[in-house]
Amino acid sequence: MNSQTNNNQRRILVTSALPYANGSIHIGHMLEHIQTDIWSRFQKLRGHQCIAVCADDTHGTPIMLRAQKEGMSPEAFIAATQEEHVKDFEDFLVSYDNYHSTHSKENKELCELIYTRLRDAGHIARRTISQLYDPEKEMFLPDRFVKGECPKCGAEDQYGDNCDNCSATYSPTELKNPKSAVSGATPVEKESEHYFFKLTDFESMLKTWTRQGHVQEQIANKLDEWFDAGLQEWDISRDAPYFGFEIPNAPNKYFYVWVDAPMGYMASFKNLCDKTGGLNFDDFWSQDSDAEIHHFIGKDIVYFHTLFWPAMLEGSGFKKPTKVHSHGFLTVNGTKMSKSKGTFVKARTYLNHLDPEYLRYYFMAKLTGRVDDFDLNLEDFVARINSDLVGKYINIGSRVAKFITKNFDSKICGGVADHPLVKEYQEAADTIAKYYEDKEYGRAIKEIMQLAAKANQYVDAEEPWVKIKDESTQKDVHLVSSVALNLFRILTIYLKPAIPSIAAKVEGFLNVAPLQWQDAFKVLENHAINKFKPMVQRVDPKNLEAMIDESKEEAEAAAQPQLAEPLKDEITFADFEKIDLRIAKIVKAESVKEADKLLKLQLDLGGITKQVFAGIKSAYSPEDLEGKLTVVVANLAPRKMRFGLSEGMVLAAGPGGKDLWILNPDEGAEPGMRVK
Repeated sequence: MNSQTNNNQRRILVTSALPYANGSIHIGHMLEHIQTDIWSRFQKLRGHQCIAVCADDTHGTPIMLRAQKEGMSPEAFIAATQEEHVKDFEDFLVSYDNYHSTHSKENKELCELIYTRLRDAGHIARRTISQLYDPEKEMFLPDRFVKGECPKCGAEDQYGDNCDNCSATYSPTELKNPKSAVSGATPVEKESEHYFFKLTDFESMLKTWTRQGHVQEQIANKLDEWFDAGLQEWDISRDAPYFGFEIPNAPNKYFYVWVDAPMGYMASFKNLCDKTGGLNFDDFWSQDSDAEIHHFIGKDIVYFHTLFWPAMLEGSGFKKPTKVHSHGFLTVNGTKMSKSKGTFVKARTYLNHLDPEYLRYYFMAKLTGRVDDFDLNLEDFVARINSDLVGKYINIGSRVAKFITKNFDSKICGGVADHPLVKEYQEAADTIAKYYEDKEYGRAIKEIMQLAAKANQYVDAEEPWVKIKDESTQKDVHLVSSVALNLFRILTIYLKPAIPSIAAKVEGFLNVAPLQWQDAFKVLENHAINKFKPMVQRVDPKNLEAMIDESKEEAEAAAQPQLAEPLKDEITFADFEKIDLRIAKIVKAESVKEADKLLKLQLDLGGITKQVFAGIKSAYSPEDLEGKLTVVVANLAPRKMRFGLSEGMVLAAGPGGKDLWILNPDEGAEPGMRVK
């Protein structure tokens, strides 16, 4: 399509992988979200209907455990995390049309709809499996909460679902020397009925789909390896306790987080449709829709997005992705991001010291359409920003603006449209647009900076600072400056997806409406401009050093020993003195059938009898306790439980499980005596 026409407007839905809600955004995340944002901004600049949505990925055991550690409900925890994530993206100028949460009514409805369609079509199986179970925490362990040696390559410290070293996928029970990441205990195997998605039902479709341009060639080749190894049915259920959506007609069984996470793309879009009223969900997600769906993801989650996800969409009657765009990992100075080196940088830490558009420009300058890892070389980062963004691009406007405002009544002259450099700049539009479309951002920047160099060479050759001194050549200065500002304007259009804030400043300086791609084929003639103001500063290496130092400090603080559970609100000595500890004799002890951890105790406090429910069943049998003395909080307000009334609290200590001990008073203690 010629850049000067837009007869074929596209309808495009763009997503980034959903950030998990158990931690902060870091610059590794930003690589993807900036890549996505540049692409979607480019499509909007071209005049297409492009909608970008994202959400926080909020479910799973990690969220549940982290919320418990923070002393918060999962709902409160994910709400606070989402607020932080949204602010980070906004401050990095990443513009989503909607940012939602997977813990939403829209996502619950879609999960249940897609699941029931798959189930009714025969694509869901049920069978009893053996899972790893933490005997200390008394819970089944999710894949990511088991670590051990990869069963394929032997790499150590690998998670229970896939290997970072060889990319193999497997069951947690296949890990060698497994350990619970929750308690450190050696897990045991325990049986439970689970639900499985029959991925093999879609093998033929997937083999065709993955070779039709929907994924990059590197990814398609990797998928062929998985096809050759044989696709497996996918366990889509998890046992309670679990923070997520319960599977319909399956009590205490929950959707695995990777089931509802990609559905979060659909849910965020549906939420936007419902909020705006001007969009129709089915116009984008029905199988006969001509709209495009583009997912931007990291290479570590390719299996989910290029096999499970399209298969689930196909099986439930929804449109499959038009393209899954995968990228590699971010390294810093040639090595993996390191907390000890200060190169594991949070988004907020970066923003505390550096302009977000520095990183946006640098990412664009080096990104390609391949799945290769991306290296953030800090020395190169400084050089490119200072040399290209400031020294070549911004320099064009700053060096000629003063002539227009001071000598020519702040007005660009006519006679600019036919200048050969203006024509050359305009003719580059299609080439640069193709690079954007193919995510070959680095090639686009190379082309743009070559054009910028020509503009600077043109100004150097014309020497307006010399000619302005001679009245006979001042008209030449007016033309040179007017041509240069038109070139500056066209370059701004080409760079706008990467540096939207700087572009807005240029638009203000040039006194023009927000620039669109088609504006490259127009020129400013006989047009008044405003005074030029500094738009971006050179990178000061000291700011980079300060960022690295802060990252190191954050890492050191995080590495300090922390309590497994947060401290509760402070109490005063007066509060503490209210606690009445008494010696008690355990007259009778019996199990509570309805509870796994409780024993029911009848206590004698020297003539006063109290009934107490104590969570010590894992360490004591009832017959071992009868006749023993212990210590009880005697003045605790009675608490009504479904098993009966508990009138105190028996004191016990230990890490839990079998390692739990009630307090045993010294000989000579009598029931009812106060403990001081």
